[in-house]
Amino acid sequence: MNVDCPTCRKSVEWTEANPWRPFCSERCKLIDFGAWANEEYRVPAEDVSPDDLDQGGETTQH
Repeated sequence: MNVDCPTCRKSVEWTEANPWRPFCSERCKLIDFGAWANEEYRVPAEDVSPDDLDQGGETTQH
């Protein structure tokens, strides 16, 4: 099975022989890791006020 490298979009075979999968190379993997470390990528989240949290730290259902 082939996938596209998330960094350079090169087609890469998804096998155990590729230690960097889904990336095509260590370079592409490190570029992606650096982008996460520099906060260039963000996971969307909702702002939650302290009043919306219950005692267990979970958001309450409304």
